[in-house]
Amino acid sequence: MAFEFPDLPYDFNALEPSIDAQTMEIHYDRHHRTYFNNFVAAVDGTPAADQSLEQILANVSSQSAAVRNNGGGLYNHILYWNSMCAGGSSASAELESAINSTFGSTDALTEKMTQAGLTRFGSGFAWLIVKDGELHVTSTPNQDNPLMDVAEVQGTPILALDVWEHAYYLKYQNKRPDYIKAWFDVVDWAKVSARFDAAK
Repeated sequence: MAFEFPDLPYDFNALEPSIDAQTMEIHYDRHHRTYFNNFVAAVDGTPAADQSLEQILANVSSQSAAVRNNGGGLYNHILYWNSMCAGGSSASAELESAINSTFGSTDALTEKMTQAGLTRFGSGFAWLIVKDGELHVTSTPNQDNPLMDVAEVQGTPILALDVWEHAYYLKYQNKRPDYIKAWFDVVDWAKVSARFDAAK
């Protein structure tokens, strides 16, 4: 299939002050675009070129390191961009009910995701996923994600928190906790809710 580099769903400065425009531009137009270009080159001329990105990642243990790293980087950033919006948004009643049932409260989920992001050593992502119809928080190293058959905890990602330093270092330097706190102000819970409904 023909893979296309996705458009950013908002302007570079849309998420300020949580995420600054310069970070967004570099992150999207250099880092994400590089993952896309390297992924397309890695699958070109292989059977994977005729599969969807999700199909490739589900069987990534049979692929090269280049496909795993760059395919993961492509998917993870698409979900990351689409997990945020200017000013944030509210969760559906169904997702809020599931959050309360699983974690006790939205604040408890926020704390659990924050800890997943803070305790991910080096680079990686924290995730809210649906596994067997239930919500779980997990994290993965580098550009791995819970769709992959190599992931410690597998499931359908519905919210992605990027904790690579390039996601926040220009504004926050080594203060990952400050970045994560500010990130929650721009989470697009409406889109997370739609993914939750689809994943159930």
